[in-house]
Amino acid sequence: HHLSCPTPTGENSNLSRMDLFGVPEKRERGWYLSLMAPSIRDPPYAWLDPSRLYCNLQAFQDCIEDLVRPFQRDDIDLVAGIDAMGFILGAAIANHLKKGFLAIRKAGHLCVETHSEEYQDYTGRRKLMEVRTDAIKPGLRLLLVDQWIETGGTMQAAIKLVEREGGVVAGIATICIENSEGGKWIAESYKCSHCVPESLTPQFDNRFLESFRTFPSHQTNCF
Repeated sequence: HHLSCPTPTGENSNLSRMDLFGVPEKRERGWYLSLMAPSIRDPPYAWLDPSRLYCNLQAFQDCIEDLVRPFQRDDIDLVAGIDAMGFILGAAIANHLKKGFLAIRKAGHLCVETHSEEYQDYTGRRKLMEVRTDAIKPGLRLLLVDQWIETGGTMQAAIKLVEREGGVVAGIATICIENSEGGKWIAESYKCSHCVPESLTPQFDNRFLESFRTFPSHQTNCF
């Protein structure tokens, strides 16, 4: 059983959710999630493409606003984005909060001395994450940002990198924290912000959004 996504109202009510640049007159929290595209690739790839919503200026702005709202009054020294899609949201959030931005990278991309941490990503592959050695000082408060938390392995590695150097994870911001063992641990252990309203949680748990029905590749299978 799936709940319906917010539907554009008013003068823009005839806009399909597939209209990449359309904006509803009434912008309910998370309205922009219906712009995300279903994945056309088989597992173990992500089940949808969140980056589609970034093309819509209002959607991107509202997404950033929702993610930073819980941290507006918090003591944050630096925003760190996780390679690679976390760079987009992380840099935008850093600019919004008027803070510096630190890139936490996959191994081999930084040409300076680094600290590293091994992790397993959502595909089950073992990888290495790195951060420069001169950025994280004891007591430095960081907001960690990634596009999505699926199994939680990537974010947990970033947390270890920060905390091992004496840094403090002041918060975690991501579009969605999935209901996985790792996702639950992160949500229970740290202050988090995400974009999914409670009414849409069942859809995200089932990894199928009602808005996918407006995409041609899903129409014949869903109706």
